[in-house]
Amino acid sequence: MLKTILPLFFTLFILLSPLNSLADNAASTASREFGFLTGYGSSFVGFGTTRHRVQTWDAILRAGFFLSDEVGKGSWYQGRHEVMLELPYHLAINYGGRSMVGGYMLGHWRFTSLDKVVPYVLAGGGPLFVDLGLPTMGTKLCFSYQGGAGLQYLVNKNTALSFEYRYHHISNAGTASPNEPINSNKILLGISFYR
Repeated sequence: MLKTILPLFFTLFILLSPLNSLADNAASTASREFGFLTGYGSSFVGFGTTRHRVQTWDAILRAGFFLSDEVGKGSWYQGRHEVMLELPYHLAINYGGRSMVGGYMLGHWRFTSLDKVVPYVLAGGGPLFVDLGLPTMGTKLCFSYQGGAGLQYLVNKNTALSFEYRYHHISNAGTASPNEPINSNKILLGISFYR
């Protein structure tokens, strides 16, 4: 799946972005970002030590706070640091509507050298209450870490549409036994508002 997603991501990046543009965009001047993401995730048996396939519909409310002015002005890595707080809801569509809720704190690097396109990378995690009914997870209080990349397209000065890929890991971090992890890939679409 990753072999299919990465070429698509980079093709979109090349097609949508004027590579020589260094114009200011909302991500280069805003102090905050608020948004919503939704999408689909699926774990795969044998991905790490995952033994169960869990498919999810994901809904994520998010609030971002920029921590820096632009760094590396004029270079390919020109961008800003952002911390993103998220409230995720993961509905397990193949487990009778069982769900997972929690809170994430993610670090983002927003690339700001392009005019209408804002690529970014992210990493972070947080606690997650997991009610999947899987005895192999040992406890309902679990933890998640994740990493990924995304692309925002600015439809106007302060509004952006998002496409994002995440690798998403859930386990109880060794606090209980057994400790089967759920390792998933997630594809998310969303909207963000810069302020």
